[in-house]
Amino acid sequence: MRIDTLLVKVASRCNINCTYCYVYNMGDDGWQDMPALISRETIAALGSSIKEFVAQQTEPFATVLHGGEPLMMGARRLEFLLTALRDSLPAHYPISMQTNGMLMTRELADLCSHFRVSVSVSLDGPKPVNDLFRLGKKGESTHDSVVAGIEVLRRHPDAEFLYAGLLSVIDPACNPKDVYDYFKALGAPSIDFLYRDGNHSNMPYGKASFESVEYGDWLGRLLDIYLADPSPPRVRFLDDIIKLSLGGRGMKEGLGAAEYGIAIVETDGSISKNDTLKSSFNGADKFSEAWSVTTSNLADVFRSAEFQRYHDLQRPTSETCKTCVYLPVCGGGMPLHRWKSGTEYDNPSVYCNDQKALISKVAVRLQQEGLKIDSRITIQSA
Repeated sequence: MRIDTLLVKVASRCNINCTYCYVYNMGDDGWQDMPALISRETIAALGSSIKEFVAQQTEPFATVLHGGEPLMMGARRLEFLLTALRDSLPAHYPISMQTNGMLMTRELADLCSHFRVSVSVSLDGPKPVNDLFRLGKKGESTHDSVVAGIEVLRRHPDAEFLYAGLLSVIDPACNPKDVYDYFKALGAPSIDFLYRDGNHSNMPYGKASFESVEYGDWLGRLLDIYLADPSPPRVRFLDDIIKLSLGGRGMKEGLGAAEYGIAIVETDGSISKNDTLKSSFNGADKFSEAWSVTTSNLADVFRSAEFQRYHDLQRPTSETCKTCVYLPVCGGGMPLHRWKSGTEYDNPSVYCNDQKALISKVAVRLQQEGLKIDSRITIQSA
């Protein structure tokens, strides 16, 4: 088992209340049992565990600081954490942070720069789009505070490294050009568009049925805008589909045949599955074994049969997927999107038809440009 990403939950609470959040608003209540912030004792144990694991796995891995909202830990605890991580990791191992940006200050940006931590910010679009779902605790707008945090990163002397890009959850009812143009105006070097969390038992917002293609249509329109732009930012989701259609490799879980080793460390030091699984059912991200960075050898955890079964969730088991001509590109989608009460993850993604519509459009566009789809991939062009 090769671990690619160690995601560390440094805060189990958040300063805003996104209505679509899988942590707080999709039925799982595990966050209530976690410490609000990772303690110095747990940080020390984490550092020791990572240092030991680096000696046992020769391939580098990324460390991602996550939450809740990671900047709620404040400057002093963040400095303590980053010191422990950098003391435990070789200098070339990447550390990054996913934040809503509202608490970003020059002091925090300086810390991230000093310890070489790149920062991605969550924002769904211009104010009318963002403030439909990404709201404060009292239902207030978050947009202006997020943009202020982005500006701190953009104005920093180390901005080229610090400002990694934006993460955006798709609203299929909005205009993709408005969102794309707005993100370009914010200087985003990279944009990661995400499907809304949901599954067959809890249909995603804006999707009428399994057969409907609202998200596929939205991404298809975005594709036209993206390919027409002579100086585009990187759009990971579209880039991955294009590369996979041409026989290359994607970069993240959820597309293609590549597998990714992903482990989560909670604020109490316990080790869990990918936390996006919370949207399936309460406790879906929990292992039966009580593993923790304070008591467990990480390499032993990652070699265990239970961790292997969790890892194997990335590969679809549905016969619909395994016999599908789109599988080499689609990969079956994210496990959380396959969930259905009764059959669990043994289903195609709830976004199956959206994926087919988008991949078909990508194939047509590539062929129109005189490019050859990889011979290992059979795509039914629309």
